[in-house]
Amino acid sequence: MRLDIRHVAVARRLYPFSANVASGQLIHLVGPNGAGKSSLLASLAGLLSAQGEIRLNGEPLAEWSGPRLARHRGYLPQQQQASLQMPVWHYLLMHQQQNDADGERRLMHFTDALQISDKLQRPLGQLSGGEWQRVRLAAVFFQVSQPEGQLLLLDEPMTGLDIGQQAVFDRLLPDLRDRGVTVIMSSHDLNHSLRHADGAWLMRPGQPALIGTPQQVLTPEHLSALYQVPFRQLDVEGRPFLATFA
Repeated sequence: MRLDIRHVAVARRLYPFSANVASGQLIHLVGPNGAGKSSLLASLAGLLSAQGEIRLNGEPLAEWSGPRLARHRGYLPQQQQASLQMPVWHYLLMHQQQNDADGERRLMHFTDALQISDKLQRPLGQLSGGEWQRVRLAAVFFQVSQPEGQLLLLDEPMTGLDIGQQAVFDRLLPDLRDRGVTVIMSSHDLNHSLRHADGAWLMRPGQPALIGTPQQVLTPEHLSALYQVPFRQLDVEGRPFLATFA
């Protein structure tokens, strides 16, 4: 998979953005609220009209049909209204894009890992916020784990997850990436990005994004200027750790 982004912009929401992404990468979008993270993800998902050009596998994203695009990319929006009476299992199966012999095993792998296998008969309207988030994650993980899956877009995917569930989330991503799936996700946890991401896009309102490795981009100098809060980098058990101070 190759994703080419050229001068993609949304008026008053996303400053022109360009980048190239290859297969199997984990990219974190970082930046303050209003910097354009959600707008960029929705544009890459093909669900928000934007200026510029996005190409997936060399083809303009605008020329992809909805069903074909759904076979190649999964998208988790920041907020999503549940159909209150729909059972969990029905919602999950809506994300099955292809019939393949291994599909049921993969789906059960995600429901077991995210601890929702005992909730498959429950209506979506009876789930807590954290349970609904885990159901949504299981659905998009299942979608992109299918044979043609290539791109997973996640808008603040760890919202509502406790520490243990966040660890499960981190353990599930490498298997998808080993299959060649590229993951682009927004995050407000700077130290999580430092530890896990291959690349970071630091979104800045009204300014070009900073693009590079997390170590290159998430520096105290860049973050202090962006957030208007003093940052410093500490060394904790041999790993960099970002902290604010008065």
